[in-house]
Amino acid sequence: MKKLLLGLSVLAVVACKEEAPKDYVTFSGKIENKSSDSLFVYQGRTYSKTIKIAQDGTFSDTLKVTTGMYGVYDGNESTNIFLKNGYDLKLELDTKEFDESLKFTGEGAESNNYLVKKAVMQENLIEPSLFDLEEVEFNAKIVDLEKEMYTFLDNNIKGLDSTLVANEKAQITQFKPGITGAYRQQQARTKQFASYVGQPSPDFNFENVKGGKTALADLKGKYVYIDVWATWCGPCLREIPSLKEVEKDFHDKNIEFVSLSVDDGRGFKGDAAAAKEGWKKMIADKELGGIQIISDNGWKSEFVQGFKINGIPRFILIDPAGNIVNADAPRPSSPKLRALLNGLDNI
Repeated sequence: MKKLLLGLSVLAVVACKEEAPKDYVTFSGKIENKSSDSLFVYQGRTYSKTIKIAQDGTFSDTLKVTTGMYGVYDGNESTNIFLKNGYDLKLELDTKEFDESLKFTGEGAESNNYLVKKAVMQENLIEPSLFDLEEVEFNAKIVDLEKEMYTFLDNNIKGLDSTLVANEKAQITQFKPGITGAYRQQQARTKQFASYVGQPSPDFNFENVKGGKTALADLKGKYVYIDVWATWCGPCLREIPSLKEVEKDFHDKNIEFVSLSVDDGRGFKGDAAAAKEGWKKMIADKELGGIQIISDNGWKSEFVQGFKINGIPRFILIDPAGNIVNADAPRPSSPKLRALLNGLDNI
């Protein structure tokens, strides 16, 4: 009898043993109006995985990760997610309203829904015209923005993973020195490009989305405002609504609006052909106007190199004779652009 009891006790211990935690993430969901047949999950250059999306928009896979922030790219837009082994994370998305429809459920949802909410908040947090301010005004505005970020985190901290909270606090700490450095670079760049004024612009002759090629020489006789951008560039995409408004307001003036893409494979596993198709699709989806062209050699084309472009978006204004008016012109969202355009001769 004692042996029987002992045996039952051993079985009880085995049966009640706590299940070992999963050493992977289960990531699944459904995407309406999918942009491609796969999702690309990545963390810099250290981690990447492609997840196939079924015809009906559903997907499911497992990911073995190091706890932290990752990117998810759907072939058109991207978002940040927080992953930790053991999560069973489910995503819902309609690509026609990407940020507004993005939602997470399941284990890990709290942290990731916070990131969605944060992304929407940040879209309107920093106005591009911030860099137009004088230094005293700029510094005061940065202090206000820093306070706003801490308040947002404090108001949404409940349920967040402690690692994510630590990352968020570190990001806020780095915000002021980071954006101040960018502001100083902007001021230095303005001085650097002052010598370009009045000089002949480097030429271009790039593929036009409507077919054929468009050269700068083709636009002689008109002012040319050039937006250098890429489909994967968030700050570039945020300028699109303002650019459309400027185009509309100046449509009957002596000026052409040119959008020059430097898409060369980023976000498409280095596949330049796929990137070009993604460029065409975004132009159609977002109903982009103006003249849409793509660099023949990405960042390495003679035109891009001639203007020393190593960050985007970048805006350039050229006069009807083909000479440079401003090699680092104001963004469409900046009030300074309209002031500049309205002050041009014979526009």
